[in-house]
Amino acid sequence: MEHTIVDVRTTAEFNGGNVAGSVNIPLNEVVDRADEIMSLKAPVIFCCASGGRSGQATAYFKSQGLDCENGGGWMEVNMRVSK
Repeated sequence: MEHTIVDVRTTAEFNGGNVAGSVNIPLNEVVDRADEIMSLKAPVIFCCASGGRSGQATAYFKSQGLDCENGGGWMEVNMRVSK
């Protein structure tokens, strides 16, 4: 399935480990970069450390009409997409 994984953790967290092929857009930048996110290959799967920040991003972008979901923690997403 085609999708885009957006990791909303900080750049430092992302650099410490991430899902291969994911895009890092920290939560504090998602609204400013909304056009960029809206143009990504849907569905967009948001992830972070535990699912809290990605949940905020998912709620915002669902309200904007984006086909997206909260993938939760990046390690769970990594296990899911690597199967």
